[in-house]
Order: sequence, then structure tokens, then C-alpha cells
Amino acid sequence: MAEKDYYDVLGVDKSASKDQIKKAYKKLAKKYHPDLNKEKGAEAKFKEVSEAAAILGDENKRQQYDQYGSESFKQGGGPQGGGFGGFDFSGAGTDFDDIFDNLGDMFGGGFGFGGRESRSSRRNRGNDLRADMKITLEEAAFGIKKSIKIRKQESCEKCDGAGGSDQVTCTECRGAGRVTLARRTPFGVFQTTTTCRACSGTGETIKNVCSKCDGTGTVKKEKQIEIDIPEGVEDGSRLRLSGQGEAGFRNGTSGDLYVIIHVEEHELFQRHENDIYLEMPISFVQAALGTEIKVPTLKGKATIKIPAGTQTGTIFKMKNKGIPYLHSYGTGDQLIKVIVHTPETLTKKQKDLIKQLGIELGVDVEPQKTLFDKIKDSLS
Repeated sequence: MAEKDYYDVLGVDKSASKDQIKKAYKKLAKKYHPDLNKEKGAEAKFKEVSEAAAILGDENKRQQYDQYGSESFKQGGGPQGGGFGGFDFSGAGTDFDDIFDNLGDMFGGGFGFGGRESRSSRRNRGNDLRADMKITLEEAAFGIKKSIKIRKQESCEKCDGAGGSDQVTCTECRGAGRVTLARRTPFGVFQTTTTCRACSGTGETIKNVCSKCDGTGTVKKEKQIEIDIPEGVEDGSRLRLSGQGEAGFRNGTSGDLYVIIHVEEHELFQRHENDIYLEMPISFVQAALGTEIKVPTLKGKATIKIPAGTQTGTIFKMKNKGIPYLHSYGTGDQLIKVIVHTPETLTKKQKDLIKQLGIELGVDVEPQKTLFDKIKDSLS
């Protein structure tokens, strides 16, 4: 095995601190990780920087390396390629936090990558919550601040979320937060690592357990949360409120609150993306002669001009009278479809006037024969 300069591999001085080594490794690991870098040689480089980090991140191994060089690990079971004591950092789909946790586990957390602490933080994270909220079309269009009440686990005020006082290292896992269990099978002895039940993975137990939260650090409470609904939000949109979920176990990170928006149907308008559709009835006279009519919009009334001779089903567009685009510039339009209303009941005088108009226009004013009339005529 050729002598390797691990400091040169990470690009740090021999006097570099653990934080500097950590920073250098993070940068290089993300640069050469096989999931992100498909260039030839990237995977080998990734294994090389991981090997360097594994050595320089451990005080004893670093001292051994400084004194005897990389050749001293050839027979000592030290890092070889990408294995690192059972942790394979070259697999597809690897999470970078897991990489740093694995290094922290391997070297007792001394590398400063978080190790048990970051794993414990994720394990003790509070649950995410979901809430459903109904809003009107106007509220969806122009945004609104609304409040919602939910019952959830909140940090215990009596113990400040710690679960009690006098924390001591867990005797079951010796502070690791995990325990290794051995199981004998016909194929041999298998070892599995699991969360320590005695300390729930925190690595610590509490002598004086809080009487209010029974050591969990959380209590059930009702909380009112203000939600800022943006303009242009759509039906089914999901708003994420970071940290507004349930409090974590013993000061663990709080979960998130997801609010699902339900836009109620409007009695007049229909929404299609950012445009608003409206059907507007007008009279036969208005359609024939032309006029100006007032129509409702999301912001009040507006006036549009109906040209003479307008046919039923004609669509008029009012620009920028629709719904604003979410997180963007511009506004949709309002489309108005006019429906010419035909009178259902007429007096004799009105009928005569319409017949006269029909004659003047040269259209057939005689009633159309029904199917019954046509059959009757064929039999006579």
C-alpha cells in the first residue's frame, strides 16, 4: 500500500482542527459523491477523502498516522478503501447526514459530526400534524390571515422540556443511545443495533422525573396558530408551517404543521386556474339593440359594453379581473358568457309586436309543426 498524505487529500494543514477537517470532508464528500458526480474516478476520490477523514477525525488514529504514516494501518484493521468498519459510503442513495453520523458512531462522536446527538435529534423529533381549513374564493384570490386551534404536544413549562432534572449517562447503552443485540441462528450469530429502550435513544436517563410530563418533556395543550394564506392559493394547496407541529421528546426538534386549503364553491363564479368564469343573463332587447351592463367581479361591480346583435354564448373578457398568480407576477382574467334570456310568457299584444318584428325582418313567424301535427297531416 503506497504511502498516502491524508492532509493533502483533504486539503488541510497538519495543524488543522477537527472542525476544519469536518468542513473539508463535507465539502469534498458532496463534490465527489457517486450520486452527484458521475465523472470517471469520482467514486474512488470519494472513498479516498472518506478514508482520510476517518483517520484524521480520530485522535488516536491521527496520532498513529502522524508518527508512522498510512502504512501503519495496513495490518491494523484500519480503513481500507470504502469499507470503514462496516460503513459503506459509496452506495447509491446515501444521505450525507447518515455519512456524518456513521463517522461519529465509529469514532465515539469525537469527530464532531454530530454522531449520536444528530441521530437522537431526529429520533426525538416531534410528529408532523395536519389541519384542514376552508376559505372563500375571495380569500383565496387576495390572501388572508386566519387562525386555527389545534391540540398538540407542547414543551412542558415545568421542566422546560427536559423531562426532569439530574440527567445521567444511561447505564444500558453507556450513552450511545443504541444497543447491540446478538441472536444465534442456524446460520451463525447475527448482531443488530437498535434504539436503547432505557433512555429512548437519548443516551441519558433522568433521576428526578418531571411529575407534570412524566419525563417526556411534553404536555398536551390547545394552541391557536395564525396562518398567513398567500394570494392565489388553489384548492388542495398545502401550506407548511415549520416547527408548528408537536414538540419533540425531551427538547427534541418540533415537527411541522401542514395546512390543507379547501376553497369553497362560489355562488356566481367558477375558477379555471387563474381565470374567473361568469354566466350573465341579458334580455333579447339588450342583445338586439346593444347596451352597457353592470357585472359582479371579485372586487365589486364593473361595467361592460354589449354590442348590438350579440348572440347568446358570446364571451367577453375583462383583463386582470381574475386571480393573482401564486408567488408570481400578473393576474388572470374574468370571462363573461352572456346568455340571452327568452321570455317564457307573453301577452297577446307582445306576441303581435314580435310577429310584426319578425315580418319586418323577413323571418318565419309561423309556429313550427310538431311531430304529432306532421303525423296527423300524413293521415288526412
